[in-house]
Amino acid sequence: MQLLNPKNYQGQHPDPDTNEMLQAVVEWFEAKGLKSLKKDWHEKTWNHDFVDFMKSRQVLSTLMTPEGYGRNAAWNTLRNVEFAEIVAFYGITYWYTFQVSMLGLGPIFNGDNEQVKMRAAELLKDGAVFAFGLSEQEHGADIYSSSMRLIPQEGGGYIASGSKYYIGNGNEAALVSTFGKNSETGDYVFFVVDSKHEKYECVKNTVNAQNYVAEFRLHDYPISEEEILSVGPKAWDDMLNTINYCKFNLGFGSIGLCTHALYESINHAAGRTLYGKQVTDFPQVKRLLTDAWCRLAAMKMFSYRAVDYLRCASSEDRRYLLFNPIVKMKVTMQGEKVIDELWDVIAAKGFEAEPFFEIAAVEIRSLPKLEGTAHVNMALIVKFMKNYLFAPAEYPEIPQRTDTADDTFLFHQGPTHGLGAIRFHDYNQTYGQFDLPNIEVFKGQIERFRKLLMTAGPDEKQVRDIDYMLSMGELFTMVVYGHLLLEKALMDGTGPDLLNQVFDVFVRDFSAYATELHGKPGNTDAQRALIRNLIQAPVADTEQFERVWRDQVYALKGLYQLAD
Repeated sequence: MQLLNPKNYQGQHPDPDTNEMLQAVVEWFEAKGLKSLKKDWHEKTWNHDFVDFMKSRQVLSTLMTPEGYGRNAAWNTLRNVEFAEIVAFYGITYWYTFQVSMLGLGPIFNGDNEQVKMRAAELLKDGAVFAFGLSEQEHGADIYSSSMRLIPQEGGGYIASGSKYYIGNGNEAALVSTFGKNSETGDYVFFVVDSKHEKYECVKNTVNAQNYVAEFRLHDYPISEEEILSVGPKAWDDMLNTINYCKFNLGFGSIGLCTHALYESINHAAGRTLYGKQVTDFPQVKRLLTDAWCRLAAMKMFSYRAVDYLRCASSEDRRYLLFNPIVKMKVTMQGEKVIDELWDVIAAKGFEAEPFFEIAAVEIRSLPKLEGTAHVNMALIVKFMKNYLFAPAEYPEIPQRTDTADDTFLFHQGPTHGLGAIRFHDYNQTYGQFDLPNIEVFKGQIERFRKLLMTAGPDEKQVRDIDYMLSMGELFTMVVYGHLLLEKALMDGTGPDLLNQVFDVFVRDFSAYATELHGKPGNTDAQRALIRNLIQAPVADTEQFERVWRDQVYALKGLYQLAD
C-alpha cells in the first residue's frame, strides 16, 4: 500500500494531461510552503490564490465537466478522489472548495435543464466555484423539511424566499443549486441562483475557520423557468443522488489529512530523545504509530476499492449504495482515531502553531460531521445488513478501474428507493482466500455475529431503538470493511505482514464494539451471552509486529516534510 508522497508523486492515470495537471497541483502547494499555509489558516484567509491557480490550469473544468459538455470532457471518479486526497493533504479548505463545488454541480448535471448544464460548463472554464443550497439552520440533517419557498407569480415565473445555512462557497459561487418547495403545490424543487445577485444576501460565515460556510438569504429573488433544474420526486432523487457520489469525497479528505500528519508525527518522534531513549523505541509509541499506519492503510485500501464499485454501478448493480456511506462514515471516523493515536505520540507538539499537525487535529473532526451526523449514514448502512449477510447473489467480478471513461451512470441513478432489495456478492468467497491468524479470528467473530442475528436478533422494539442499532451497525460495518479491503489486497498483492497486523486492529475494534453492544440496557440474557462470544483477542506475533514497525512504519522517517 503506497502513501501519497509529494516528493516523488507521479500520476498513474493513462491520460498524460491528467497526470500533468495533478503534478502541477502538488507543485503549487509545495511552492506555497508550510509557513504560508499556516499563515492563511491562522488568519482564516479564504483560498482565493488556489482558486486562481485552478482557473489557470482548468482544474475544476477538467475534473467536473461530464461527457458531452466540453472537449474531451469526462467526470472520472478515480481522478476526482485522487485530487481530493492530494488537496486535503495540505488542508481541508482546499478540499472543501472543490467538494462543495461538486455538490453544487450535481443537481445541475443530474437535472433536465440543458441550458443550465451548458452555462455551468462555461462557468467552469471561467474558473468559477459552485455551491449546494440544501441545509437550513432550523432543520439541520432533516432533509425532508425545507423552509425555502418558490412562489409562483401571476403571468409566469417565481420568486424565491427563504434562507440556507452551512453553505460552502456561498460567498463566491457563480451558481448555487438551491433546494426548496413550491409554495402552492408543496413539491420539492431545485433551482439555481447567483451569489452576486442583488436579491441574494450572504449574511455571514457560520464557522470560525478558514472555510467559508455561508448563511445566505433570498429576498424575493426572481426565478424563471430557465433556472429550474428539477421538480417533484425528480428533485428529491437528484438531491440524494448528488450526495451519493459527492460526499464520497469525505473519506479521501480524511486520508489526505492523516497521511500528512503521519509523516510529521514519525519525523518528530524519531528525532526526539527522552529519558535517554529515542521516543520511537518506547513500546507504547511503536504500538500507537503502527496502529495508526494500519488504520490509514485500511482506510485507503477500502476507499479506493469502493471507487471501482461506484464506477461500475448500474441500475442492475447498486452495491455502491452500501460502500459509499461506509467511506463517508467509517473512513472519516477512522481518520479521527488515526489523529488521536498520532497525537498521543507527539503530545504537546500537536498544539504548536508552526507544524502542520495543528491543522489536521482541528479539521479531521469536521469530516464525519459534514454529512450531517455519522448516525445518518449508519441508519442507511443497516438497511443492507440482512441481504449482505444472509442472501448473497451472483455478480460479474468488478475489475480495478483506472480507465479514463466518463462515469455516466452517476447522473442517471434514477429513484432512490428500494434499498432493502439490493443484493451483494458472497463475502465468504473473499475471506476464504486468506488463512492468516488474525483474519481467522475475525472470520470467527463474523460467524458468531451471524449466529447472534439468526438466534437472538433484535426484536421489533430494539430495531426501533436507533441507539441499539447504531452499535449493531458498527459490527456489520466491520464485516464489509474487511471484505473490500481484502479484495483490494488481492489486486495489489499486499503482503501478509501488513494484512495480519491490520486484522489485529480489526479484531480489537470488533471486540470493543461488541463490548459496547453488550452494555445496552435492552439486551436479553440470551443476547448478552452471544454478544460475549464476539469478544476475542488477536493472535500475538511479536516478530511480525517488529517487521511491520521497522519496514513499513519507522521506514517513513524522513521521507517527507513540507518545506517552509
